[in-house]
Amino acid sequence: MIDSVIEISKIAGQIIREGFRKNFSVEFKSNESDLVTDIDKESEKTIVNYIKKKFKNHQILAEETGSIKASSEYLWVIDPLDGTTNFAHGLPIFAVSIGVQKNNETICGVVYDVMRDVIYAAEINGGAYENSKKIFVSSNQNLSHSLLVTGFPYNIKSNPNHAIEKFNLFLKKARAIRRLGSAAIDFCYVANGVFDGFWEVHLHPWDICAGKLIVEEAGGLVTDFSNRPVKIFSKQILASNAKIHAKMLKILQIG
Repeated sequence: MIDSVIEISKIAGQIIREGFRKNFSVEFKSNESDLVTDIDKESEKTIVNYIKKKFKNHQILAEETGSIKASSEYLWVIDPLDGTTNFAHGLPIFAVSIGVQKNNETICGVVYDVMRDVIYAAEINGGAYENSKKIFVSSNQNLSHSLLVTGFPYNIKSNPNHAIEKFNLFLKKARAIRRLGSAAIDFCYVANGVFDGFWEVHLHPWDICAGKLIVEEAGGLVTDFSNRPVKIFSKQILASNAKIHAKMLKILQIG
């Protein structure tokens, strides 16, 4: 199945790449920070049609389409363009993210970093890969030496989970913090050892499904802010190299 997920991720990625910095329409969803373009929709339609043709009875949960019920125990969780704001502004950091679950357990995940033409992929108990190279989380154990990454929810002005205060605390404790604008890529950069940790609130299943598995298969740890196991519907995400996890939890549990 992983080969099929990679295949359709690349097909969708080609649609996105061809639409980048071209004419496309933009609509607002929940607010003016939450965008969707016709390229998102075209990418998702292509992925959904592929699944319906090749895996006729599989269920689908996609960002724009929503839930498509079927009889199978398999569920495809799809973000057709993770990083839409970046895409809309001409910033080449965005991805296609597809995870597949069987009986509510993620069994494979693919994140296609479109403009770098890099596939991040993992199967359960099979390791994580960047193209054909096996990847691992960093070995750093010191939070003060860490490069971290985060994202802000669309309702950041209401400061959910004291997100702004937690960001300020990490600014004082870590070496540096980045904000890329694509949770899927954030997960993968933890998995390949670029970032030591990633935290965010108010993510969606399609943001989490593939990336969580890729981090775990690279030797990392993913929990909520109370150190509990994460499901795809969890609203708090902490992904790390496992070695600085407890130190990050300590900060995230303040406030």
